Amino acid sequence: MTQPKPFTKTDKQREARDLLKSEARHILLCGGSRSGKTFMFLYAMIVRASTHKSRHLILRFRFNHCKTSIWHDSLPKVVALVCPDLSIEWNKTDYFIKFPNGSEIWIGGLDDKDRTEKVLGNEYSTILFNESSQLLYGSVETALTRLAENSGLVNKAYYDCNPPNKKHWLYLLFMKHINPGDKTPVDPSDYVSMLMNPVDNEENLPDGYIEEILGRLSKRKRQRFRDGIWLDVNQGALWEDKWIGRMAELPEANRIIVGVDPQASEGEAAEEIGAETGIVVCQKSGDRIIVLEDRSGNYTPGQWADQAVEAYKDWRASKIIGERNNGGAMVKDTIKVRYPNVPVDTVWASQGKSRRAEPIAAIYEDGRGFHYGIFEELEDQMCSWIQGSTVKEMGFSPDRMDAMVWAATELMLGEEGGRVTVVDW
Repeated sequence: MTQPKPFTKTDKQREARDLLKSEARHILLCGGSRSGKTFMFLYAMIVRASTHKSRHLILRFRFNHCKTSIWHDSLPKVVALVCPDLSIEWNKTDYFIKFPNGSEIWIGGLDDKDRTEKVLGNEYSTILFNESSQLLYGSVETALTRLAENSGLVNKAYYDCNPPNKKHWLYLLFMKHINPGDKTPVDPSDYVSMLMNPVDNEENLPDGYIEEILGRLSKRKRQRFRDGIWLDVNQGALWEDKWIGRMAELPEANRIIVGVDPQASEGEAAEEIGAETGIVVCQKSGDRIIVLEDRSGNYTPGQWADQAVEAYKDWRASKIIGERNNGGAMVKDTIKVRYPNVPVDTVWASQGKSRRAEPIAAIYEDGRGFHYGIFEELEDQMCSWIQGSTVKEMGFSPDRMDAMVWAATELMLGEEGGRVTVVDW
């Protein structure tokens, strides 16, 4: 059995530690995947909690993601490394850990109203916005009002992310030093950032991770998840970032659909364009389309079928829909073999990706397209895909965008409970 590598604090992590000890009140660690960003923030929070009786909070957009990623994985590992002999209580009802000196570290999500109200009923000395690129700035502003505990510590806000595009509020706040809300300048000494990439943490990563996993991503994904580059928004793209409306609370739904776009390419061809299976959940409310969730990823057929059906059940959707002439038959056949009672429909598209997406982009341009949160990879595809381009020309496969288009088309242009009626635009 292969033994896990012992943890070694890297030079970059020591540099991050010094930044965290500075007087800055807002600190962003951004960069590629598995570079140690979250580890350093959790380390700092544990140290702060150990030295002063205080309360601290870790927030993500979805509470379930926070439980899976932080509560069950990262936090126990960091506690075991930093303070293995400290007697810490794990409250599995309210999801916080308690230190012998009375300090607490809570976790929370912004997608559960009752849970959010309970968590934000407290005051904190530290708030970590984990995967902050997925958060709405308005939600961050609300949470920051609770950064008000009088514990003897300097109250601080931490942010970590894989850099999204340059239109994102994080880029405006930490790179341009402009308040995203009122566009006024902020003090650069109070909003500081540092780039941390996987290469800086290579000694703590599995052998070959950077070359074999990250190196095989599409160019744009390599830039973001390996190199930590803030992405440019392509001029002439089918969508503009400013068209995407944001919702923190959901209105009543007329209907919900799960769109699926199976990965068509395999092997080196799939790796070159970063092909995935797109799985996107959309809701119709009046004349508005709302993206609820993006579950896209690299899956086997059985795995993406499970993910699609799980999304269908979680959101109580009307049905699952996919494209017939680009794997659509596979959508129906694969899901029906495993889940014969789940309603699945297919549509036929005789035009290219841009022509299929144009009517949905027009709905966004008209101010009727909204996202329940921020879906940075889906939105990057939407705001990067240039009309009339091919997958080879763009260098990536817009699987997430296609899945969203199928769900939105069925909701906005199809018949209630029926098939898509507009198939040749």
